[in-house]
Amino acid sequence: MSETDFDEGRYLYCAVSLDEESSFEETGVDDEPVRLLAVGEIGIVVHDCESLYDTADMDELRRWVLQHQGVVDAAGEAFDTPIPFQFDTVLTGSDDRVHEWVDDEHETLSEYLDSLSGHWEYRVELRRDEDALEEDLTASDGRLAELDEEIEAAGSGTAFMLEKQYDQRLRELRRERRNERATALGDRLAEFAREVNELGERTTLDDESNEDDGMATQARFTVLAPDDREEAMGEMLDEVAAEAGTEIRFTGPWPPYSFVPEIGGEDGTQTGG
Repeated sequence: MSETDFDEGRYLYCAVSLDEESSFEETGVDDEPVRLLAVGEIGIVVHDCESLYDTADMDELRRWVLQHQGVVDAAGEAFDTPIPFQFDTVLTGSDDRVHEWVDDEHETLSEYLDSLSGHWEYRVELRRDEDALEEDLTASDGRLAELDEEIEAAGSGTAFMLEKQYDQRLRELRRERRNERATALGDRLAEFAREVNELGERTTLDDESNEDDGMATQARFTVLAPDDREEAMGEMLDEVAAEAGTEIRFTGPWPPYSFVPEIGGEDGTQTGG
């Protein structure tokens, strides 16, 4: 038996609120059969396991993570908003161990299930055509126009130094414009959302590839919003995307991955991957 193996365990996908006749079946990580374990009014989506999911094969890891997310998504469609657990969260032991753990975490799980009911995560990315942005900045900034004229009139040595000043000024303007647009979009999203977080450079497996298409990301957000605001939020984003040289990527609804406490690796659970 290796360090990641054990006699009996339960792989945890998410927690959901149950009604009287709740049932759920899916195919999970590594094609394992998934079931619903009821602990009072809380359901834990699990499959039986005898090891952590530990691999150095990135393709296999990506497949497992997507299978994990697929089960959580399906649980979100079958029940109300779930509390997703991180990939490869395992409790060693039988169903009784899951009951014990839910009893210990009951207050936290109930609080989040009640609080997040009817709320979902959305992801928004603002992108801008690089050439159009530079053209706009060049046309609107007096200092860039001055430097451009000085470069035209200068000898090669002086022109080299002036070009460095031009590039530095352009970088400063890009940064300022990016911050302005990120702040403005974040404020508009907040009108529809309970919580808005700027995502920065962090990516997920669901993010589209950053192909070299001449577009640059200016801002990325995760948004926690009630499902009845989705349409209005999409209409607002359509208005933003209507600006020339601008693109909006809007995805969701997702389980609230970014808005729940991290469960796993603590309180008797193990994680691998």
